[in-house]
Amino acid sequence: MTQNENVKIIAFVGLTGSGKSAAVQYLSDKGYPKVYFGGVIYAAMEKAGIPIGEENEKTFRVEIREREGEDFVVREIIKQIHELIDAGQKRIIADGIYSWDEYKAMKQEFHSQLDVVAIITPKHLRYHRLLTRSERPQTEATSIERDHMEIETIDKGGPIAMADYFVINDGDKEKLHRNIDAIISEIDF
Repeated sequence: MTQNENVKIIAFVGLTGSGKSAAVQYLSDKGYPKVYFGGVIYAAMEKAGIPIGEENEKTFRVEIREREGEDFVVREIIKQIHELIDAGQKRIIADGIYSWDEYKAMKQEFHSQLDVVAIITPKHLRYHRLLTRSERPQTEATSIERDHMEIETIDKGGPIAMADYFVINDGDKEKLHRNIDAIISEIDF
């Protein structure tokens, strides 16, 4: 029996404010380990001495991919996932595949072990959540600008469109949790 047998990875995708973090936190609270695509960016910013903030993050995300290659983040995430598998983990959560290239790299590396779940939330509800969240709140104008940047510059639409499962997150957290429970039951996560 190899370390890779019976490994399952759930990757959550969605636009900012869709509820990815809430979905990841729900499964993380159940004890599943997670890897965070955005965390790779934050760690690289910290290493470069760049303060973390919305504008710096937006610029740095594009710059580091230009400098280190479009696959910089996914290379780090794949490495982290393999480290978790080598440590004996069989169920892993991936928070936030950003680009089409990252999606393809993850599918190529993990094949049928990877299920991508898109968290879909009506735009008006996402914008309201982003405006009222305690950490890094965003105005509607900033949210619209970020949506356009994520779709046009980072190519975030592809992973959402090609997800294996879709969760409509237009209710409370309990509804989100029920929908996630149904998926993890279906895929034997």
